Amino acid sequence: MKKIILFLLGIIPIVAYTQNESYNSIQQDFAWKYVGNPGFSAGMVNTTRLAFSSSGEPYVAFSDGANSQKATVMKFNGNNWEPVGNPGFSADFMMYICLAFSPDNQPYVAYMDWGNSRKATVMKFNGTEWVNVGIPGFSAGRVGFLSLKFSSAGEPYLAFADSVKNYKATVMKFNGSNWMTVGNAGFSAAAIMFASLAFSPSGEPYVAYTDYMNYAQKATVMKFNGVNWVTVGNPGFSDGIVTYTELAFNSAGEPYVAYSDRSDFSDKATVMKFDGTNWLCVGSPRFSAGVAQYLSLIFSPSGSPFLSYQDWGYSYKATVKKFDGTNWENVGIAGFSEGEARYTCLAFSPSGKLSMAFTDYANSSKASVLKYDSVYVGYAEQNGQRFALSPNPASTLVTIGINNFLSNMTCLEIFDSKGIKMFESQTHEKNFLLNIQDYPPGLYIVKLKTAYSVIVERQLKY
Repeated sequence: MKKIILFLLGIIPIVAYTQNESYNSIQQDFAWKYVGNPGFSAGMVNTTRLAFSSSGEPYVAFSDGANSQKATVMKFNGNNWEPVGNPGFSADFMMYICLAFSPDNQPYVAYMDWGNSRKATVMKFNGTEWVNVGIPGFSAGRVGFLSLKFSSAGEPYLAFADSVKNYKATVMKFNGSNWMTVGNAGFSAAAIMFASLAFSPSGEPYVAYTDYMNYAQKATVMKFNGVNWVTVGNPGFSDGIVTYTELAFNSAGEPYVAYSDRSDFSDKATVMKFDGTNWLCVGSPRFSAGVAQYLSLIFSPSGSPFLSYQDWGYSYKATVKKFDGTNWENVGIAGFSEGEARYTCLAFSPSGKLSMAFTDYANSSKASVLKYDSVYVGYAEQNGQRFALSPNPASTLVTIGINNFLSNMTCLEIFDSKGIKMFESQTHEKNFLLNIQDYPPGLYIVKLKTAYSVIVERQLKY
């Protein structure tokens, strides 16, 4: 009972909870739900990558331990995860897999191809099988830290560390027949790590990376102006050494870069943006609870930046945060995955639902995907509007106070921690009495819907 009360104190109210040590013992935040079975891959995986088709199906690409670390892609068909084409379709062992959809809704993967002298290979699924895009192993030499994106014209671009150019940055694109270098090969000042490619809203390719030598492993961003690659702001703009650089654009065309920040040896997460003149911190620097690794940075359809990472402050589990304009706030709770999470990768579905793929150590290091359940989406936008639950916790009867709501008719729904609806009722009452005597002990979600709002609160049954 003491543990239950401590748990309750850490989570209520839903609109105002903060990080609390009691979260460390929570195996999974009820707001994050598995898509299909957890650990759905045949074996252990590395480098999980997530993307959505235009019809809303989630696809996951990974290095497949059940198939000699070759490339495998799986999709969720609404009921189960199924292979897209043959599992282990690459010719040989591969690394640094990337996944992206073309504008005509074909999935593409890029990777370092061990069977072709560790050069770059790109393949696409044509509806029947995986086929090469251009020749396999098209780069001049070995590659690392690949990043694949599509231009607005539908051309696939690939950024990588280029061994032929002393591991400096190179970007190539496929023109429909061949892979061509964009600007000069090896355009960075020195060797790079953690290349991240993105297109601005105006169509210019940008690359962020860890600038390995000339700028003491700090963050640098460059863009292609149609003729040359030029630096965006100062090169090496971060305070110190960075890893896991991630680049994304907001709707206003400002580039954001997230990274693991070693400037004070904490390796916590920092995000910066370029305002047209300078690189500025987005919120506080080093805002994660502990070391942040395997970062993934994206923007929601409404324009908010979201960041996922493996959170050493919460037992190496996954944390997702979004920036509310002032602070980085948790999406769900910090450390919400059941166990250690590696290679976190965020994506929004076409309908705006947030999902995350990762290598799931709680499920034999296989691939898992979690989505942020739509029952809870929007709770932070209710401006603190709440209803009362008394007593909380409770064992038998709970009074739900529905005062100060504009609608005369209210719909009440109760969900258990697995998202199963336990109760639903329409009511005119301002103090609704709910009997939970027969409910199993645990946490329940009370959802109130009117013509004007949807509000969510949490009730504990002991």
